[in-house]
Amino acid sequence: MNHELKPNSGILLINLGTPDSADVADVRRYLGQFLMDPFVLSAPTIIRALIVYGFILPFRPNKSAEAYASIWTDEGSPLLTGSQRLADELAAELQAPVVLSMRYGNPSIQAGIEELAGQGVEHVIVVPLYAQHADSTVTTSLRAVEAALPATMQHSVLPPFYGADEHSQAWGELIKQHLPEQWDHLLLSYHGLPEQHLRKADPTKNHCLQQEDCCYQQSPAHKTCYRHQVYATSANIAAHIGLSEDQYSVSFQSRLGPLPWLSPYTDKVLAELPDQGVKNLVVASPAFVVDNLETLEEIGMQGQETFLEAGGESFHLVPCLNADPLWVSGLARLCRGAA
Repeated sequence: MNHELKPNSGILLINLGTPDSADVADVRRYLGQFLMDPFVLSAPTIIRALIVYGFILPFRPNKSAEAYASIWTDEGSPLLTGSQRLADELAAELQAPVVLSMRYGNPSIQAGIEELAGQGVEHVIVVPLYAQHADSTVTTSLRAVEAALPATMQHSVLPPFYGADEHSQAWGELIKQHLPEQWDHLLLSYHGLPEQHLRKADPTKNHCLQQEDCCYQQSPAHKTCYRHQVYATSANIAAHIGLSEDQYSVSFQSRLGPLPWLSPYTDKVLAELPDQGVKNLVVASPAFVVDNLETLEEIGMQGQETFLEAGGESFHLVPCLNADPLWVSGLARLCRGAA
């Protein structure tokens, strides 16, 4: 039996963001907002502006716009429409107001809070839709919420849910449903991060990437360590499915720029797997809750092409959780627990 939230409570779902359209101008505007966030590019403001406006925005938006156009639907951005469906299903499950916001682009966090206030919400449960902690997703979203909240509105936060059974069970069941009859290996591909982001987020300043097997050595750093939480997510999902360690592996995608990022890199792994005997591959992306450019185009199109051209025979992409009923009910339980 579902327990309702307290009166005058509502949910603010936050996803990362999307351009308003696949047009170059909209993509440029979105990338500018995203890349100028100091939690994304941590260089001093002047240097960050030089990098973004001098080296990235004059060139990248054209290529990115082509990528967005390849996944755009009649409804619009898959990330936006998929996130909105999740919000609608969650509202029905909770019987409470649920409003979607994006950290970058529209609908904004400010607009989301104003919409909840207009519905009489006095206590907001903030739900960043990121299973694992990263300053470039969770921290920046929460800072934006704090800046937008009126003094009269209370709030609580759902922390990263990488360790929640609701998350691993939903992913495990979804992957099992999409496993083909013949498959050799499951690759769990997560969005990458620059290594310096892990070091910066490490409260001990001497653990992350500085000790052997740091992700498996108990430490307070794990509370904010993206890589540790990625490995924990993967182990939980694999345990739910019943996989042995040699049946799955972890990689990191979407790197940008010359700095060292978390490895192994997904594109390189996809090119190497066929020579290692993996001909029938299944790929899932548990860093994401809703399908987006990184899952649909980077993995579903580019990644598939890389794997097949390297000698792979079949490539199966597992969709994200999106508004899967098991995930909706699980997320509702997590929201009630965060109230």
